[in-house]
Amino acid sequence: MADARAAALAALLHVDENEGFSNLVLDKTLARFALEPRDAALASAIFYGVLERRLTLDYYIGQFARTPIHKMTPQVREILRIGAYQILYLEKIPPSAAVNVAVELAKQNKAVKASGFINAVLRNLVRSREKLQLPDEKENPLRHLSLKYSCPEWLISLWQKAYGPQCTGLLLDSLSEHPPIYIRLNNTKGDEEYLLRRMMEENVKVNTITWIPHAAVLEASGSVSSLDSFQEGLFHVQDLSSQLCATLLEAKPGERVLDVCAAPGGKTFTIAEQMENSGEVLAFDQYKGKVRLIREGAKRLGLTCIHAELRDALRPEKPLECADRVLCDAPCSGLGILRRKPEIRYKSPSALDSLPDLQYRILSKTSELVKSGGVLLYSTCTLNPAENGEVARRFLEEHPDFAPRALSLPQGMRRAIEEPENEWTLMPHVHGTDGFFVASFQRL
Repeated sequence: MADARAAALAALLHVDENEGFSNLVLDKTLARFALEPRDAALASAIFYGVLERRLTLDYYIGQFARTPIHKMTPQVREILRIGAYQILYLEKIPPSAAVNVAVELAKQNKAVKASGFINAVLRNLVRSREKLQLPDEKENPLRHLSLKYSCPEWLISLWQKAYGPQCTGLLLDSLSEHPPIYIRLNNTKGDEEYLLRRMMEENVKVNTITWIPHAAVLEASGSVSSLDSFQEGLFHVQDLSSQLCATLLEAKPGERVLDVCAAPGGKTFTIAEQMENSGEVLAFDQYKGKVRLIREGAKRLGLTCIHAELRDALRPEKPLECADRVLCDAPCSGLGILRRKPEIRYKSPSALDSLPDLQYRILSKTSELVKSGGVLLYSTCTLNPAENGEVARRFLEEHPDFAPRALSLPQGMRRAIEEPENEWTLMPHVHGTDGFFVASFQRL
């Protein structure tokens, strides 16, 4: 079990020092430690638990530590968080074991001198855990919510202003939910019945999503990439929000479609499958490694209509022939995927300041690639009006050659907020998806 904590510590330190995406960091760390499935599951639970509860953990640790959290070394800080998380949230682990392993981790990770300090802080936490309280909700409601949900005050304020207190409360509740693993069945490899039967032959429990064609959810799947059905290209992993985005583009077989910010390629693949692998889908990214991922994914899925190339959406080196439909899934703050990548919530709010202008410029440049009468779709995986509706409306105001194109929502789906008919904001607590935004335009 000590190796599980050591792996969690290594992954947390990597996220702290290199700001890597949590899912990628954890995958590499688990591969390096080569843990047994049981230990790997514990390492994952601790890693994501500490990331999700960072603000809350720091608040409780601070009540028993004379040294402020921000003045501790990264090793000491993360070891204390790992110990505190187990003590407060993992009932199956004896508190004494959590303390002892934390002390051993300190000795193994250049923090020998701090081992006594770590021992004292965690033992005090164990003795006092039944008496721990958050700041009074009436005296300081914002700080109370921040520490209850381990969500920065600036983000809670942003959501309250944009979506109202009730919606914000439900959004905060959704942060601790485990997001489902959604997949998109590859209809070019067979009909839905055949694809589902093949997966069930591998003892994979899969349930279809009736309101999105070829969508399904996996249950207790283990390593998805090791499944024969995955290797054979019978499906790809993709959240429902991205599947809906691709569906709303309404690409038809034989059309020419561009995806200008395509990596890692999920929407590109779904679009090509909806087109029955007929026509032309050009997928672009500005990084060679990401273009390679798109090509590899298209090859695995057998989607020969996809052509992935290196291209900067904002500063392209050469012109392109205009297309029937163009998708602009712009770089964004990622505030809609906090369930999957909890570390995003701890970014500085100033990191968001330049994004709306960048998104607008990318969208404007991308609009030049749309044929007369063609469709342009703008999307983000964030919940921030400045990056979503405000960018979409600014685009319409400054591009009179485009008009809003009303979105046809799937049957039974509703809007979470009031917004124009050509926009749709998806929210976890309403739609069961990641937080997401789509806006549709048509060239006149």
